[in-house]
Amino acid sequence: MRIAYVINSFEGGGAALPIPAIVDVCRAHGHTVHVVALERRNGRAIPALEAAGIGTDVLAADDAPAPSVLRRLDGWVRDVAPTHIWTSLTRATLLGQVVGLRRGVPVTSWQHNAFLRPGNLALLRLMRGRSALWVGDSAYVTELTRRRLGVPESRLMCWPIFRTRPDLAPAPGWQPGQVVRIGTLGRLNPGKGYDMLCRALVLLRAVGDLPPFQVTIGGEGAEQARLRAFCQRHGLDNVVFAGYVQDTAAFLRGCHLYVQPSRREGFCIAAHEAMDTALPVIGSTVGEMNHSIINGVTGWKVPPCCPHALADRLETALRQPGRLAAMGQAAHALVTQRYSPAVFAQAGHAVLRRMAGEEG
Repeated sequence: MRIAYVINSFEGGGAALPIPAIVDVCRAHGHTVHVVALERRNGRAIPALEAAGIGTDVLAADDAPAPSVLRRLDGWVRDVAPTHIWTSLTRATLLGQVVGLRRGVPVTSWQHNAFLRPGNLALLRLMRGRSALWVGDSAYVTELTRRRLGVPESRLMCWPIFRTRPDLAPAPGWQPGQVVRIGTLGRLNPGKGYDMLCRALVLLRAVGDLPPFQVTIGGEGAEQARLRAFCQRHGLDNVVFAGYVQDTAAFLRGCHLYVQPSRREGFCIAAHEAMDTALPVIGSTVGEMNHSIINGVTGWKVPPCCPHALADRLETALRQPGRLAAMGQAAHALVTQRYSPAVFAQAGHAVLRRMAGEEG
């Protein structure tokens, strides 16, 4: 197959992050992939794509009007002459479906998001028949796609969008006398729930006899100024804002515990990267995290938007930091079993065979 892979943008930390792994599987089975983004955004994903030998064409300026982007996408697809179009995220999917119909090219569409704006949800429901195959990036999102878009199981598959790294050095465990280092990675937007984390840290100050700890938030976004102001106002001087993190593995190896206080998630790659680095995770009961986190084994679950519950779990972890390394090893074992490169490749091969009409 000759696949035209269309994504909303090359923004870092999102759906563009797994593209090199996806392309690896496609190439391993003799398929060619041409990648294009509708717009660039911050372009943080571009270096990893270029390092993997993947082109990084961008069609239009950020926030260009849809008719202009559609014309450019149609021209790009005409020039690439693909046998298949593969779309990622809502805008790319809707425009890719239009171009696929115009050019007579079958469309496969990723679903990543646990949250869809009402307008986007209505459009995807209306256009669901324009994609020959829908692929959920996790078991959670796959089931969500079946229910909310009404996609029949015969046109729905699951390819978890994360694969572990066997070459990854684990995070060193906490040692007595060390500051407990707590890390988190994500865009600083309301969906990630960092305001809930900061509120939990205020509550935690009332708890005595805890070892010294530091929380480092890696990421950038619209909420950064508000979160910084909250921390300053409440004297949270053990919270560090690290900005965008390019080397997530190095960041995670510097932690003893990972926290993901999100209001909503699909797969949540960052939490699973932390588990792959042998870190226990405190995470909200949303998305795929709800299945990967096992209370007291690989970490602890907390309900979203509940700073009191999050503070309680942080207190539990901080009162027994000597347990964190063993829990991190259990987290690593779990993701290695579920998301190894072999498992990732097998799931991808099944999707590619369906796309090629070899089954189903």
